Amino acid sequence: MTKLKDKIKSFPKKPGVYFFIHKNKEILYVGRATSLKNRVSQYFGKNIDIRIAEMVSLAHDIKYIETENLLEAIILEAKNIKKYWPKYNIKDKDNRSFIYIAIDKNSDYPKVKLIRQRELDKFPLNKFAVFGPYQSLYLIQNALKIIRRIFPYSTCVPNNGKPCFDYQIGLCPGTCIGEISKKDYKKNISNIILFLSGEKTRLLKKLMKEDPEKAKFLKHIQDVSLLTNEDSPSHGFGAVNRIEGYDISHFAGKESYGSMVVFENGQANKNEYRLFKIKTAPAGDDERALEEVISRRLNHSEWQRPDLIMIDGGKPQVDYISKLFRKININIPIVGISKYDNDRLVYGVGMSKSIKELCENIKPTLLKTREEAHRFANRGRKRSFGKRK
Repeated sequence: MTKLKDKIKSFPKKPGVYFFIHKNKEILYVGRATSLKNRVSQYFGKNIDIRIAEMVSLAHDIKYIETENLLEAIILEAKNIKKYWPKYNIKDKDNRSFIYIAIDKNSDYPKVKLIRQRELDKFPLNKFAVFGPYQSLYLIQNALKIIRRIFPYSTCVPNNGKPCFDYQIGLCPGTCIGEISKKDYKKNISNIILFLSGEKTRLLKKLMKEDPEKAKFLKHIQDVSLLTNEDSPSHGFGAVNRIEGYDISHFAGKESYGSMVVFENGQANKNEYRLFKIKTAPAGDDERALEEVISRRLNHSEWQRPDLIMIDGGKPQVDYISKLFRKININIPIVGISKYDNDRLVYGVGMSKSIKELCENIKPTLLKTREEAHRFANRGRKRSFGKRK
């Protein structure tokens, strides 16, 4: 341990990818960093998750590869996770929640799609260029925005005669109005494929001949939008990328609905929101209603697993759902927010100190999650009530 701590002192404060390595040369974990020295040092702090502490204890060496920016580190991290599939990068046994980028190589105007690992079978490698795995949807969405400003691609219907919104803000090269040829469009796509493959040097040589202006942009990528999405290892692997918030809404104990809202990397992802009409729980019984909603949610194994569950409620609700989780052997941290106690965070029995500290650190996001869960549940109930009038 002391040997590793001493080695980190010589690490650069530059972006890059780092590797925790077992004595038998097995790669235990691959991570990315804005500052290699600062990031890797955090693994030797006091408030480290049990799983991280286990990984660190098994590490015999730590190595790194420096990159010019965080965007390149994200690409290199994914490339190495795919190469080694390190044990400690994998949270779920089936890895169904990993994100991939899929690009159709054979169409006239190839689209760049984001997919989950469970969808990979639909994207055979003889027809699609596939990149990943990435651990954060929000992060890779921001990364693609940066890439798209250098190499525009379309999401619109080609040659439909109407300029799309993306064209108006410089992200679409004009596929919609026939402003770019198939050949030039595919050139952009092939450049994106090279970049996502980690072939930046080769891409720069190509661009210096074809488009020196784009080569200049590529050399000076501005990736500040990615910095706020960096995960902290002291908060667990992948940190809390996905929070699910739950609330129950009813009118005088009747017409009960439960909401599930999703925050990914601190941002609401409204595409993932779900509304549940309470079917079996007794009228006015919030604990049973929560149990029904969360049980029905857990039946959807195809949905990405949350890193943290937030309940709009105090200790009775948290204890009730914690008991349910112990019964069905589900290990997802639960935090409640007690509105009757100045929005105090409430934890179940046995919650680790590191998770409690994490929740306190992200309390503003948890409060936003609570407000969204409340709003969404009320909106669903009122809409349903309006339809019955």
